[in-house]
Amino acid sequence: MSESYKINLKSVYSQTVPTPKGVQLPKDWSLSWHQAATLEALRDPNIDVIFNNAMTGDGKSLAAYLEVLQGESSAIGLYPTNELARDQEIQIQGYIAAFQPPNQPRVVRLSGADLEIYAENEGLKKSAAIATLTSQREALLTNPDIFHYLHRGAYIIKGDSPDKLWGRIDKDFDLFLVDEFHVFAAPQIASIINTMLLISCTNRRKKFLFLSATPDKNLINKLETAGFRCREINPYEQNKYQFPETEAQEQQLRYQGWRQVARPIALNFIPLEPAFKASETWLKENADLIVNQFQQYPGSKGAIILNSIAAVKRLTPFFQEILQPYGLKVGENTGLSGKTVKEQSLAADLVIGTSTIDVGVDFKINFLIFESSDAGNFTQRLGRLGRHDGYDKEGQKIEFVNFTAYALVPNFLVERLFQVESPPLTVNCICDRPFLQNTIKEQYRQINDFQGYYRRWGAVQSFWLCSQLSDRTIQQQYAQSRDKFQTVSEQVFNTSLKSMAGRIKGWAKEWQEISGKSGNPIAEDAASFRGSSPLQCGLYDLTEANEVDRFKTYDLPGILSNLDIEMWTEAAFTRTLKETAQRTGQAIAKGRFAHCLAFIKLRSYREERLNWKFTYPGDLQPITDAWKVQVLTGIEVWQPENQWIREINKRLKTQGLVCYVLRRPVAEVRMRLRLPMHFQIYPISDQYSVHDANTPYAIAFGHSALLLDTLAYTFKSKGDEIWIASASNP
Repeated sequence: MSESYKINLKSVYSQTVPTPKGVQLPKDWSLSWHQAATLEALRDPNIDVIFNNAMTGDGKSLAAYLEVLQGESSAIGLYPTNELARDQEIQIQGYIAAFQPPNQPRVVRLSGADLEIYAENEGLKKSAAIATLTSQREALLTNPDIFHYLHRGAYIIKGDSPDKLWGRIDKDFDLFLVDEFHVFAAPQIASIINTMLLISCTNRRKKFLFLSATPDKNLINKLETAGFRCREINPYEQNKYQFPETEAQEQQLRYQGWRQVARPIALNFIPLEPAFKASETWLKENADLIVNQFQQYPGSKGAIILNSIAAVKRLTPFFQEILQPYGLKVGENTGLSGKTVKEQSLAADLVIGTSTIDVGVDFKINFLIFESSDAGNFTQRLGRLGRHDGYDKEGQKIEFVNFTAYALVPNFLVERLFQVESPPLTVNCICDRPFLQNTIKEQYRQINDFQGYYRRWGAVQSFWLCSQLSDRTIQQQYAQSRDKFQTVSEQVFNTSLKSMAGRIKGWAKEWQEISGKSGNPIAEDAASFRGSSPLQCGLYDLTEANEVDRFKTYDLPGILSNLDIEMWTEAAFTRTLKETAQRTGQAIAKGRFAHCLAFIKLRSYREERLNWKFTYPGDLQPITDAWKVQVLTGIEVWQPENQWIREINKRLKTQGLVCYVLRRPVAEVRMRLRLPMHFQIYPISDQYSVHDANTPYAIAFGHSALLLDTLAYTFKSKGDEIWIASASNP
């Protein structure tokens, strides 16, 4: 094994408190301090927004649904991934079984695919399906995308009142809960703020609860500016966590009623060259490390969390072959894994996945290997380990003996942590989690938080919502609400809706002149939750065992880099989908394929990533000199050895793509602007640079273009010289 640097993390105990008056708990249960404090804040009429920053594994979900479990409230839970919503549904049903509240709260989980299939099966419009599914429910678990589009009027038809759906839903539910909100970027946070403003301006006081181990001071400030009364519940700051070093200290804490929420961990830092496939190569070379873990500690369960879907897809069969002789199961869990495969993966002895499993899903593991790209990502992934003493296997309780983690990190981070003069960490040192978290935050790559986005783009949604409140069907009813909404949204986003209306009109006019079409691609992107996906393709995955799960979507850049495919027609794709659904008797949601750029069959995952770039038929210089988000047509892909690229280009060059182009190579833009790892920015050349060895331009699409627009000024100066004061390290 390559050199490793080991430290020891102490266990964590959370203080419990006497059960508050009037709260019914199951026998032998007690509440942590933060759970009781959350309940108190939810019951306080002088508080609108609560931020619970308890650490991972300390029962934030119970805090959120405690009022529902007392039979006195109803809540909408918004979860960033469908996996997390599914995980939470199981957890809430478990709470209901334990608490046995007299009203037996009814829980429904709603994803885009669920909604589409339900509406189709029942012969309903989506608006009627949403109304049916959400009525008379105490807990609705969905994603913020559906919640956003519901308030934008996406599910109603022409002539309906804009408040047809949200008018009732916002009144029916008392609490709006946003889980793991730290994973959202500025566009999603702006959307959540806008929806909160709409709800609070059109309703009596409602409660909002944000759950995240990472506090966001900027969000709190913005909400306070809007007049929301906020309370932060932070057990760290209130000394409600203890980090014992000895068994005697642990016993003393248990005697005093403190509850263990995280076990001690041996954490090994593995320094790697920041090269493509470095982690994958290390895992293959150190496969015996994983075999030894299972042999030395029978009953172990492990997870490997990586950044690349293609790497997971290549490593899963590799480890299946190695561990199969020992009777051990290996599962995979990525954005391209089918639903069945994902569900089965959580029961495997070793699960290999991407960020689909690091966002809040509750694992019972004692062994973790993870890649990370920044401080937040490091903390999030490490937080999957040490949450449980063991697990149940066929009715038998299996106890974990120890907890071990391997962090695969860039070598520069290990240097900063261990090898500088007066290093913050020393090999075999013992430290607590807050200290490690702060140290990683200080020494690791800092990601841009795009604070400029709110002022520049956040009010596009405000403008749409304000226009909606002026609709003739509800104009009188919401006259005061509309004035209030306009005032607070202008305060929060520090801009005027009148000037925003002018900008929106200007984009529509420019698009009309370029394309001869009506519409407003830039405004539509800015008003969407996750941005449009003009480069998304329909994928028929031949590597997927379950045929119902073979129908997927994936972005063109990922296909060009990592997949071995063959082109297919939309007609053949649709026909196969219908035939599969009929033959298996299982409905397959097809709405996501409505606007795909192309349809393809996925044959396998490439061992080596292929090179490619976008190209533009004209001169990109005047486009970059405009320093603004634009809609371009004529963009194609240049990848000479690719036989099927001509068919893609035929469709691609007719698309109007919302984009931002910079006259800088991608690597430089990424480094200087501290862009997140999966930020969608790509190389592009024009007619003058198509044969240059290094592609001189970078292009970002959709939301990434809007985010880039808020930072690009740092590259702008006289003579186009660069003037960034402090370039961050990679």
